[in-house]
Amino acid sequence: MNAILLSAMLAVSTPCTLAKTECTEWITTKGVSSKVLIYRSYPLGARNDRVTRAFIFVHGINRDADNHFRTALAAAFLDGVIGDTLIIAPRFASNSVARGNETGHCMDDMSTNEANWFCDNQRPDTWRSGGPEIDNATVSSFDFMDEIVRRLSDTHIFPNLRAIVVAGHSAGGQFVNRYAITTDMRESPRIAISYVVANPSSYAYLNGMRPTASALPANISAAAPGFRPPPPVEPPPSFVAFGDARNCTTYNDWPYGFKNRHGYTGQLTEEQLRTQAAARRVTYLLGESDILPSGVFDVSCPAVAQGPTRLARGLAYAKYMNDNFGAHHGTVIVPFCGHSARCIFTSDVALPVIFPR
Repeated sequence: MNAILLSAMLAVSTPCTLAKTECTEWITTKGVSSKVLIYRSYPLGARNDRVTRAFIFVHGINRDADNHFRTALAAAFLDGVIGDTLIIAPRFASNSVARGNETGHCMDDMSTNEANWFCDNQRPDTWRSGGPEIDNATVSSFDFMDEIVRRLSDTHIFPNLRAIVVAGHSAGGQFVNRYAITTDMRESPRIAISYVVANPSSYAYLNGMRPTASALPANISAAAPGFRPPPPVEPPPSFVAFGDARNCTTYNDWPYGFKNRHGYTGQLTEEQLRTQAAARRVTYLLGESDILPSGVFDVSCPAVAQGPTRLARGLAYAKYMNDNFGAHHGTVIVPFCGHSARCIFTSDVALPVIFPR
């Protein structure tokens, strides 16, 4: 047999499990010259009858797609699904300092034509919220995720694929929360698409309501250490109109709310976004111990309006979606885990969520 053909056949039948160049490829979209690097366990352009599910794992603020690829591989190995699962970890790179963005602070090594994103925590147009490329306002980070999902949905390449899971931790969880709300990529009768949002610092609220302490379960402590609750009084409603809008004027601006959306995220009306946000298959994976301001914890007033800790914000948001918009979003609290993607995504309770049968 031709050696090149044999090598190609082996590449499709055997998963690539190294966070190195041989397990990467480039994704382009919309006919533009820019591209996004992905780590993947199988090529996206070669027919593969073995793959039945795909797991897309979006990195956090450090843009360490290689480490997230390793975590996803470890989870697949633990669940015994590494052979029939296509694992993808995209990298949304940034070298905004070198490109003249005075507020930027990211200095990734960039390849020729690699897409470059804003990464400043206080900007509303970063890769985390579907923002545009620095040099091309017509293409967003969400466009590249759409392209990945589109390629996975090609029945000529993956005829037996039945489930796509888009997941992210921390800043990646912010990405997935906003992407699930705004993407127009829809399920087909053949492929179910679900979203896993893990431990983000903030969420995109669908109106001007914000949680009170009553939004949190009475049997779960989501407060920071040392917090002393006030004396018991008649509990307020779980969600009320935000009371400090005069001082926190951006509390409902994108990416914390629906106001002032642009580009990709501004294509649909607020009502259209509410309808499809409620209809999405979403699970919130929340660390039981993610109650400290570790990592890059968002302490801006729009984020603080959503709760005191990541755990509190996640619990409140899940209740907000289900109680106010008729969603059927799931919540899984991961025991003993803090703000750690490896702890969350290799836990026993997470595996059935990220690798659906």
